[in-house]
Formats: sequence, C-alpha cells, structure tokens
Amino acid sequence: MNDLIKLLDKNGLVFAFLIVSVIMFASYYVSKKLTNHKIPGAAIAISIGLIIAYFGGEKGVASVPAFSGMALLGGTMLRDFSIVSTAMGASFTEIKKTGLVGFVCLVLGTFIAFIVGGSIAYTMGFHDAKSITTIGAGACTFIVGPVTGSAVGASSAVIAISIAVGVIKSIFVTIATPFLAKSLGIDNPQTAMIFGGIVGSTSGVSAGLAATDVKLVPYGALTATFHTAMGCLLCPSILYFIVHFFLP
Repeated sequence: MNDLIKLLDKNGLVFAFLIVSVIMFASYYVSKKLTNHKIPGAAIAISIGLIIAYFGGEKGVASVPAFSGMALLGGTMLRDFSIVSTAMGASFTEIKKTGLVGFVCLVLGTFIAFIVGGSIAYTMGFHDAKSITTIGAGACTFIVGPVTGSAVGASSAVIAISIAVGVIKSIFVTIATPFLAKSLGIDNPQTAMIFGGIVGSTSGVSAGLAATDVKLVPYGALTATFHTAMGCLLCPSILYFIVHFFLP
C-alpha cells in the first residue's frame, strides 16, 4: 500500500485527471439514467466535488498524499489557462451584439457586488474604510478582495474574510445557475455575457454555464473576467475614496 501511495504521489497530476474523469463519467451517467437530464451532469459533478472538498484537510483533498495532484489540477495556473482558452472560443460577432448593454451590466455588477459586500462588512462590525472596501471587493470576486486589501493596507484577517466571501459567492453561482438559467432567459450568447458581467465570479459563472449549456461558457467567462479586471481597477481607487469620504 505504501508503494502504491508513493506511485500515485509521483504521478499525482495523471491520477488527478483520472479521478476527475471518473467523477464526470459517473455524474453524466446518473444524470441520464436517474434524472433524464433534468439535473445536468456537470451540476452533479460539481456537487460531488464540493462534498469531497468538505472532507479534505487544510488543502482540501490534496492534503492526502495520494491525491496531491489535485493541488496542481485545481491550482491557479491551470484555472487561469482554462479561463483564457475558454474565452478564446467566443465569437466576436456575437460579442458586438451585446454592445452598450454589456458594458453597463459590467459596471452595474461591480457596484452592486461592492455595495452588498460592504453592507455585510458593516453589519459584521467593520466600520473603517479599509475593511469595508476590502470585503466589498471580495464580494466582486475572491481575486479582487486580496488585490484591494493589499493596495489599501487592510489586515490579513480582513483579506481572508474577503476571500471567503468571494468563494461562497462562487459556490452559490455554480450551484444556482443551472436551476435559474431558464427563468432568467440565459439561453443565448448575449444573455450569457450580461449574466457574466453582472454576477462576475469567473469560476462560478463558467461552471454554472457548463452545467446549463456548454456553448454559453465562453461568453459568460469573457465578461466575468472583465468583471474581475474592473473590480481590481475600481475597488482600490474610486470606490475606496468614496467609502473613505463617508467613513474615514
């Protein structure tokens, strides 16, 4: 058994791909046979992943030596590569159709997320501009939070909270999107781009749209990525100065 664990640890990334492949195969099989595709296979796979992560250690399931390859497979490098490669599949013709509405939704989504996150921070007892701005930025995405916190000089504890807020948002968007997509009219590239711009959270939007319609993923991922970029631009600057004006 020790030799087997050493072998799996040495070939961790290959084993990680194998595990994910088995989970995906089983999820789509269950989706087809037990739910008649009413619950998308990707949604089942995501749920299984969250359950497994819950029982993991400090680094999730990667804390177990045999599953160490999960740290690389689920790390930032492959995540960012996947986001960029996914967005490259978007059609510029479809992007142009969104026009000014897409940009307005992008700005609106950033402000709404910041206000909601800032309000949560205030109710939690944070009444200084640095903390409120950082946690509000975390509500945009879990990337914007630490970027903003580092820029304005927030404490490490506040930065950690901002990341947690962003992760919770990402998980919620991932799970909720397949069930709400039909009622929200997310069934074409334009509405997917508007959705990605308002919601942000590239990982959540990409996973949620993958469970809804994989063809919509490049469009949602594209504007969600811009949402992160806009948050990194506005939160440590204009939005921070606005909060500082009212709460020095």
